[in-house]
Amino acid sequence: MFTLSLTLVRHGETQYNKEKLLQGQGVDTPLSETGVQQAEAVGKYLRDIAFNYVFSSNLQRAIHTAEIIRRNNTHCSGTEMVLDPLLRERGFGVAEGHPKEHLKNMANAAGQSCRDYTPPGGETLDQVKLRFKKFLKALFQQLSDEHGRAGAPEAANGTAAAASERAPGGSAEDGLQEASVHALVVSHGAYIRVAIKHLLEDLKSSLPAGAKMSQVFSPCPNTGISRFVFTLSPSESGPVLSAARCCFTNRKEHLGNLTAAEKCGGKEMG
Repeated sequence: MFTLSLTLVRHGETQYNKEKLLQGQGVDTPLSETGVQQAEAVGKYLRDIAFNYVFSSNLQRAIHTAEIIRRNNTHCSGTEMVLDPLLRERGFGVAEGHPKEHLKNMANAAGQSCRDYTPPGGETLDQVKLRFKKFLKALFQQLSDEHGRAGAPEAANGTAAAASERAPGGSAEDGLQEASVHALVVSHGAYIRVAIKHLLEDLKSSLPAGAKMSQVFSPCPNTGISRFVFTLSPSESGPVLSAARCCFTNRKEHLGNLTAAEKCGGKEMG
């Protein structure tokens, strides 16, 4: 049995985010100047966390964000970054490259909510969830194979020890003292929302004390951070999830020194 932490980060702002245009998978735009500043801010916020693994969507806005986070980190600047297409943004089909209002109008015409609507050629929410489930299963198997025989969790490079000395609620190390292995994932707004929904509703992750569902499922800002902690037990068919806990979602304290415009970024999609 061993415990791991999963830290999810949305990529920094792009010009399309700023202009409220859908990117999805077909529009692969770089970070804007503000997006680079956001990535630097989240990199500095997470710099003392000893990530054992770094994963990123293979779209350039996520890759650049992950590279900046890794470069700022005092422990994992040399850690290999794995680019995984399973972490790509939700595909929005014919709506990609168009204003988000265009998607809303299409959804209204179909009598559906914007979040639930699938434009022609796009991915359904269930298809996106399936991609995340595949990623999570592979991650659990890899980490179980490499760390499953580890004993009680130990602080990696002082991460847990540092966390225990800080007050809970707001620290970059929140939840890490429970885990012996730490994974970072850089992905996208709509994808992360689907992932959080699966982790909470399907895998029954426990919520932080006093958390409200409206807060947990609030839109993820650019470089918003979410963290979950999982305990895995071995079995003949592979690792089994014994416990799951949500430490926090969509945290954005690291953006506090940026201007209001720089904080805002694109809401969720993209």
